[in-house]
Amino acid sequence: MSTTAHPHATTNGHTETDGAFWREHTRVFLQPIAAPAILGLFGFAGATFMVAAQLAGWYGNDQSGLYLFPFAAMFGGVAQFAAAMWSYRARDALATAMFGMFGSFWVAYGILNLLAATKDITLPAGKFPELAFWFWVIAAITAAGAITATARNLVLTLILATVAVGEAFLGVGKYSGTIGWIHTGGWVLVAAAIMAFYAATAMMLAATWGRTVLPMGEYTREATVPGERPVIPLQFEHGEPGVRQGQ
Repeated sequence: MSTTAHPHATTNGHTETDGAFWREHTRVFLQPIAAPAILGLFGFAGATFMVAAQLAGWYGNDQSGLYLFPFAAMFGGVAQFAAAMWSYRARDALATAMFGMFGSFWVAYGILNLLAATKDITLPAGKFPELAFWFWVIAAITAAGAITATARNLVLTLILATVAVGEAFLGVGKYSGTIGWIHTGGWVLVAAAIMAFYAATAMMLAATWGRTVLPMGEYTREATVPGERPVIPLQFEHGEPGVRQGQ
């Protein structure tokens, strides 16, 4: 965004302080991008469902992590971290923080299991307090994101709150070596993955069809009622004409 006008000039009796001057003299250059959260939520949903189902005891054994980590690292790590960087570009602080954190966690999870696969380290079979503290840290950050998401919509709030609970349960399970807590945390995260899949699908449909198809529990009628148009192409917010903040 650039302007060639004098910063203290007036136009039609208006000064720059009331916004009229900048509305009439600002030239805007837009670089539209698709909503990065669609990629991030699908990546989260895929990786979380695959790993959480195994943690819940649906399938697999102690060696399952060795086969799951390449997919988890790509879906959960690379895809979410890319979504975080594009969310930064979209001026979405919440998505930048959440996807950046989750993406980094899944990359670390992949590295951990890669080292186990190459026999450079041996993962504990029972208590694993080091991993427990990582789960608790990410649970606390996710809980902060859930509180922040209350200003966005109900579905995103529920996703982050559920993830925080599931991660906390896994932390207890890894710290105590109790399989029941790990299974419970896995079930909770499976529910979070399903909700994330719904949210990503809802956002993708809204972006492609140009109207609300699946409601997200937003606080406006346009974003809640199927058939309405929730996206305003041009906005004047935060002193940036034509720039839409967030997704």
